[in-house]
Amino acid sequence: MAAETRERILEAARLTVQDRGYGGLSFRELAAEVGIKSASIHYYFPTKGELGGALASRYTADFAAYLDALLEQELDLPTCMARYTDVFGNTLRNANRICLAASLAAELSELPDEVRIEVARFGRMNENWLARALSAGVAAEPEECRRRARAIFAAVTGAQLIARARGDTALYDEVIASYRASGLLP
Repeated sequence: MAAETRERILEAARLTVQDRGYGGLSFRELAAEVGIKSASIHYYFPTKGELGGALASRYTADFAAYLDALLEQELDLPTCMARYTDVFGNTLRNANRICLAASLAAELSELPDEVRIEVARFGRMNENWLARALSAGVAAEPEECRRRARAIFAAVTGAQLIARARGDTALYDEVIASYRASGLLP
C-alpha cells in the first residue's frame, strides 16, 4: 500500500511539473489530487526538494530503460530515432505537456541542488544514449557522435518547447521532419 501511494504521488507530481513547472507543485494540491492528507505527502517526501529529486531520478531511470530497450531491439537507426522523437511528441500530445527535465531546466536557478543534479543527469543520459545509437554499427569518431548527439538532444527539446508555446503539436512534427530532411536526424 505504501509503495502504491508513493507511486501515485510521483505520477501526479510528474504530470503537474510537466504542465505547470516545479514552482506550480504544491503539496496541498498534490495531496488533494492523490486523495490523501498533505501531511501524508511529507511522510514519503519530507521536502519539496526530495520529491523533485525522486521525481527527476525516476523519470531519468524510466526514460533510460525505454531507450536501452530500443537499442536491444536492434532497430535500424532511422526507426530508432523516430521512436526517440516520438516520446517527446507524445508527451506534447498529452495535454500540451513537455519533458519533465525540460520543464525543470527552465527553472534551474530556483531548484534545490538534488533536483538540479537529476536534471543534468537526464541531459547526459540522453546525450550518451544518442551517441551510442549514432555509433552503433558505424565507423564514426566518438567525439563527432557526441557533438551530434548533443545537437539532436537540444534540437528535439527546442522543438518541443516551440510547439508547446504555440499550443500546436503539429508544429513539433513539422520541425522534426525538417531536422530529418536537413540530415541532423537520421
